[in-house]
Amino acid sequence: MLLSKQNLMPLLNSLASDVDVFVPTTIDGVKKFARLADGVEPDFDMINTTMPPKDLLFPQTQKMYHFDVDKNGSYHIHEYDESREQIVFGIRPCDMRSIVCLDEVFLTKGFVDEFYANAREKLLTVSIGCTQAAETCFCTSMGVDPIYAPNADVMLQDTGDAYKVTAQTPKGEAAVSAWSEFLSDGDAEPVNCDVTLKVSMEGVVDKLEGMYDSPIWENLSIKCLNCGTCTYVCPTCHCFDISQENRKKDGVRFRCWDSCMFSEYTAMAGGHNPRPEKLERERNRFMHKLNFFERRYGMSLCVGCGRCVEKCPVALDITRLIDDIGSYEVAPASAE
Repeated sequence: MLLSKQNLMPLLNSLASDVDVFVPTTIDGVKKFARLADGVEPDFDMINTTMPPKDLLFPQTQKMYHFDVDKNGSYHIHEYDESREQIVFGIRPCDMRSIVCLDEVFLTKGFVDEFYANAREKLLTVSIGCTQAAETCFCTSMGVDPIYAPNADVMLQDTGDAYKVTAQTPKGEAAVSAWSEFLSDGDAEPVNCDVTLKVSMEGVVDKLEGMYDSPIWENLSIKCLNCGTCTYVCPTCHCFDISQENRKKDGVRFRCWDSCMFSEYTAMAGGHNPRPEKLERERNRFMHKLNFFERRYGMSLCVGCGRCVEKCPVALDITRLIDDIGSYEVAPASAE
């Protein structure tokens, strides 16, 4: 099936009349996914947004429950469910992979985060393959195909004047069936995307096992500002804090994004902090991205989107770190 680019906006406007549709756009100078509405101009030629679409599933600030005490002294808890039917239209394959990572965190290993699960069930993902990569993109090195996202509900691939449309899940099949008036029969070869920035992950996961005390982390920490920019633009970072607001007998508990780059993140009530210095925090971030997550879930927590490379104010580059790890000589374990 093919979707003519002339039919793209009519399709989007039709969808937006029934459900919230989020598209890549620029608002107040920030490239992000925003709800399609009057004054919002989708930009599907944008290589990638600055802010990832993870807040559709994992909001930056999210109410969890409200609690109160009634006039009889009885205590009540009321859970929030702010999830609603949504479509993210134009998500890139790297960001689609990031949702797969978040699914592993919030939906597997014996624990299901109900807030995330409710939002995930109601989200239709429509991915558009890339035709151009930024200088900071290195998705192919992290196992991502820039023109194909296998886990998206619907895959669109640019063929020039139209998009090749492929339904990949039952939810996607239902969606494509409902779009029939905007589609036409046919097939075409998708435009390729050349990703020039390359790194090698060969041996990196195993090498990191013996690099906990490597001087490489001190060299990184000297440069790092611990500003947290990398964690907020990263599509896979999922640290959060839980807090509450009280007004007499009423209160709301909520969670909000946090960052492992902040010293307060690991501070304990008794005053102890297991990662008090920049070195420990820097090491934990990259070990999590490139080793811990791989060992637990079988995939890297880095999807090669390049946002952190582009936005780091001191040009701390994860691709250079990966290359440095690859060339690092790990000392053999001493025989007892």
